[in-house]
Amino acid sequence: MTGYAALVPLPVMLPLLGAAFTLLLAHRPRLQRTVSVISLSTSLVVAVVLLVEAYRHGPVVARIGGWAPPVGIVLVADQLAALMVVVSLAVTLCVLLYSIGQRRSDIGENTPVTIFHPTYLVLTAGVTNAFLAGDLFNLFVGFEMLLAASFVLITLGGTEVRIRTGSIYVVVSVLSSMIFLAGVGLVYSATGTLNMAQLAQRLDALPDGVRLSLQLILLLAFGIKAAVFPLSAWLPDSYPTAPAPVTAVFAGLLTKVGVYAIIRTETLLFPGGAATTLLMVVAGLTMVVGILGAAAQSDMKRLFSFTLVSHIGYMIFGVALSSVAGLAAAIFYVVHHITIQTTLFLVAGLVEAKAGSTDLRRLGGLARIAPRIAVLFFIPAMNLAGIPPFSGFLGKLGLLEAGVSAGGPLPWTLVAAGTVTSLLTLYAASRVWNIAFWRAPQVPAAAPPIRLPALMIGATSALVVLGVALTVVAGPLFGVTTDAATDLRARIPYVRAVLPGDAP
Repeated sequence: MTGYAALVPLPVMLPLLGAAFTLLLAHRPRLQRTVSVISLSTSLVVAVVLLVEAYRHGPVVARIGGWAPPVGIVLVADQLAALMVVVSLAVTLCVLLYSIGQRRSDIGENTPVTIFHPTYLVLTAGVTNAFLAGDLFNLFVGFEMLLAASFVLITLGGTEVRIRTGSIYVVVSVLSSMIFLAGVGLVYSATGTLNMAQLAQRLDALPDGVRLSLQLILLLAFGIKAAVFPLSAWLPDSYPTAPAPVTAVFAGLLTKVGVYAIIRTETLLFPGGAATTLLMVVAGLTMVVGILGAAAQSDMKRLFSFTLVSHIGYMIFGVALSSVAGLAAAIFYVVHHITIQTTLFLVAGLVEAKAGSTDLRRLGGLARIAPRIAVLFFIPAMNLAGIPPFSGFLGKLGLLEAGVSAGGPLPWTLVAAGTVTSLLTLYAASRVWNIAFWRAPQVPAAAPPIRLPALMIGATSALVVLGVALTVVAGPLFGVTTDAATDLRARIPYVRAVLPGDAP
């Protein structure tokens, strides 16, 4: 590997090396924190460089070990993958700083003090590996890395509630992995390769029935990971019980890895497939059922978990449209939602630390007691609801415009469903604001006010600023996502970069 290609493995390798060092430094928590922050910060800088290079000159390809594809492992940083890596590393870095401020990683109640940092870094490496993977088996490896780490993180502390809900998460995750692995085996038996660039050439030659069967198996596996309806029932019960930093990074990233896998396979491997109608139906049901569940919740964490499910539907809608406009808006919305959803779960952690609960029935008066937390909630909540001019509004507007341009009964139905979902999201966010922040306290304070660590507030504020920045740079960002969507639709730039001379 030479030039920029040598940088491609670093967003995977640096967190893994950091995990090894933090494990060796198990009894030196200050050094653990330093190593974790340095490894993620360096990885973020590398990812930004790769995004700029991919935008200027096309996909950057690393052939691991010098073995040429399709024999060897290949990592590909095209505009989509590089953008996802940049956003994921920015978010994981902020959540890591939040956790350091909260000291959850060091002295949290009943929490093992030696495993948070190495496990968290392995999770990050799994996420970046999944985004950069150039073949289906390495994508599977990325999923397994992040899932193995998530099994540990979701049960940190070993409390009865966390073990019980974590067990559900483990069972569902193992099931999706088994389906994915079966799909990988079937794809290889049908085509003789797992390299995605080569699959883009060979899958078109398969009989329609075989091709559709492979597509549906992979969609089923990725649909469970992305928590689309009706495969999302596990999520609202699993995420809210974990520590706030863990819940935040799970909500922001793990489902988006599933969405990314759907985008990648539907555009590169199965363009214009027969599953388009199915995806549109799933997208509409995910939006509506998820937001109806959110409107009925009385706990902030569960409410945000249901909005997480609901807004996955917007992304699937953009993928189902299969147009450049739809894909560009979907990618933009993924970037927006990773940032905003993570922020809201961190805010829920601040509320819990300040008031001792996230149950709306026990909250009140937070706008007076904790005005900074009120501001940190209000901005991303309005962004999630799609209030102009925030990025949530711009992303939804792009998706709805793409749906209108597509025409037809089903796209128009999804446009209506998306509009209703946005209004109900505003209702849910306003309800939290009115009850938790605006009304008088329901339970008199029994102890002096808790002073939250500055690092927790600072990390959350950084993500709020990042969410606002997405609005400020929405024009250039839409330019990047449009270029990424154009390349995804064409497929040739990806195939030519991985297999020089093989692309038509």
